Amino acid sequence: MPDYRIALIPGDGIGPEVIDAAWPVVAKAAAANDITFATTRLPYSADHFLATGETLPDHAFEQLRDESDAIIIGALGDPRVPDNEHARDILLGLRFKLDLYINFRPVRLWHERLTPLKHAPRIDLVIFRENTEGQYTGRGRSEGVGSPTEEHVSEEVNTRSGVERILRAAFEWAQREGKRRITMSDKSNAIPFQRIWGELFEEIGAGFPNLEREHRYVDALAMEMVRDPGRFEVIVTNNLYGDILSDLGAGLVGGLGLAASANLHPGRPGLFEPVHGSAPPLAGKDVANPMAAVLTGALMLRALGHPRPAGSLEQAVTTVIAGGPTTEDIGGASGTTEVARALEEAVGS
Repeated sequence: MPDYRIALIPGDGIGPEVIDAAWPVVAKAAAANDITFATTRLPYSADHFLATGETLPDHAFEQLRDESDAIIIGALGDPRVPDNEHARDILLGLRFKLDLYINFRPVRLWHERLTPLKHAPRIDLVIFRENTEGQYTGRGRSEGVGSPTEEHVSEEVNTRSGVERILRAAFEWAQREGKRRITMSDKSNAIPFQRIWGELFEEIGAGFPNLEREHRYVDALAMEMVRDPGRFEVIVTNNLYGDILSDLGAGLVGGLGLAASANLHPGRPGLFEPVHGSAPPLAGKDVANPMAAVLTGALMLRALGHPRPAGSLEQAVTTVIAGGPTTEDIGGASGTTEVARALEEAVGS
């Protein structure tokens, strides 16, 4: 019997070729540590939606919920689908239906040449983004569409239970990993309804006296991340700000081709996603960077309790970035397949 059941949803655009290139690298690192996978490939994508009208049917969700230990999802998004209905239903549907309230985004500088900053600092932080509330719930209304008084209102939702659990997850992770400082970000000076974040940050933080607590308004934090990113270790914030700050972080360390993420709820199958986007014009050209997908596999292995193979994948990325080959987005001239092959050779070497 395999150790873990992994569902693969390769997605759209460059998603399938990146997942197909990266998965053998992940599987090799696992196998070297006597970890076996049974994989199930699911077809849900723009092509499937256009052919069948299905986004993520109930039976597929139940299969993912009940018969998977982890879900690897490729990039989603296709201009042929109005408003990317399929992508929203699949990705946000899984996040909300599985209640994956932790969006975990590492921001790590793998090589100093990759940062656009003038002086390359040490950058190694994580962002805990609340993943099920905020402005992503879809609550709101539109009135007077097409008239001079047209108005659109998007509601932001912050519940005590939702804010408390993401803060507690960030504090617990920081303490477990030996971090010294945790930063909470909001915009409560302009949005009073966000003050619950500060109140609960202090209340929960009192139970972690060994951790230094600091608060930054999100605009100031964005500036400080550029000016002095090395001082940050753990950032915790709401859905919208976490989305923006994590992409800013990716820009500081080499771009979205290196950006991995995990969507988590302890005790439930996690959703692991490289966040580089589907880039339909690049599909089939063998130019996409597979490193984000490999690093996403490392996050999956850590979440499953296997830091050693996760570390071997991260070391392989470090080795290949330093010595090549690499894709164009990080200064090289090689293709997806060649880079993936180099990563696979570097695993365990």
